[in-house]
Amino acid sequence: MPKGIPNKRYTPEFKQQVVEAVIQDGLSYKEATRLYDVQGHDRIQSWERIYLEEGPEGLAVERRGRRSTGRPKKLPSKVEEDLLAEVQRLRAENAYLKNLQALVLKEERCQRKKRR
Repeated sequence: MPKGIPNKRYTPEFKQQVVEAVIQDGLSYKEATRLYDVQGHDRIQSWERIYLEEGPEGLAVERRGRRSTGRPKKLPSKVEEDLLAEVQRLRAENAYLKNLQALVLKEERCQRKKRR
């Protein structure tokens, strides 16, 4: 890409017009590129894929940049509260079972000492 020439932005209506011309009129990607003055036939291919998968409204979505792989979306507050309550209950149960196991081991040790 030469310096000083900005990227073109295409309207969703224009994209739809180009894709429908390719589909209905049987234009090749290169012919449509020349006829509609679009930069690169691969751009028309991606528009056609989006058009066929998502319909004409899919062409209006801005798709520049990288996809976000960051944090997952927030859970609803009710679900989050339920999960926190369950975690607290499980921690309490875990502590109880540890104490119970310690008491049982202590009782067994006392029984062994009495046998000797």
